[in-house]
Amino acid sequence: MRILLLEDDAILSDLIYDYLCECGYDTTLCMDGREALATIDAEQFDLFLFDINVPYINGIDLLREVRSYHRQTPAIFITAYQDLEHLKKGFTAGCDDYIKKPFELEELEERINNIKKRYHIEAEQAVALDGEHTFDHEKRLVTDAAGNTTTLSQKEAQILHYFINHPHRLLSTDELTQNIWKYEELPSDATLRVYIKNLRHIIGKEKIRTVRGIGYSYEP
Repeated sequence: MRILLLEDDAILSDLIYDYLCECGYDTTLCMDGREALATIDAEQFDLFLFDINVPYINGIDLLREVRSYHRQTPAIFITAYQDLEHLKKGFTAGCDDYIKKPFELEELEERINNIKKRYHIEAEQAVALDGEHTFDHEKRLVTDAAGNTTTLSQKEAQILHYFINHPHRLLSTDELTQNIWKYEELPSDATLRVYIKNLRHIIGKEKIRTVRGIGYSYEP
């Protein structure tokens, strides 16, 4: 699991970073909002941990900017604010959870575990797609009821993983591409259609519904 940590307090950021690494998370630390935005543009993450009061771009504005690009990566705010106004602003911007300073590191871990369960971020486990197929995101393997396996390409696996985390929801082509590809590598619509066609061949064409002119919907 890849985590982007945005925290400008040198002592607290080191404590959180070291703890997350000890828990086995691949963690990237940023000290200000501009650095975090540039990192998000260049890399893919499974979870954002944003302090609100950071230099250049505060955590709320940063998440609002990220969400405007259709990136739906789950986010937890770390904040010293105790008032309801900031709580409302955070959830309106698109955060999934809050943790208020001071806090125990074990509490943060439990909140991360809750996000993992909610978004099925358990790469080491195979997920049942239906009664006939399972999907192992870590190994990029789809296995059918007879035990036959198909290895997906990296992008096919990422697309399927995103579909699984957003079932029955209309996903625009922009949302799909911007959550899976780096900005400078965004594919054409034709390229995306090829990946979708390949996935349909493997898991069944009825699983991925096309909404002409808009995008796709995953129907498990």
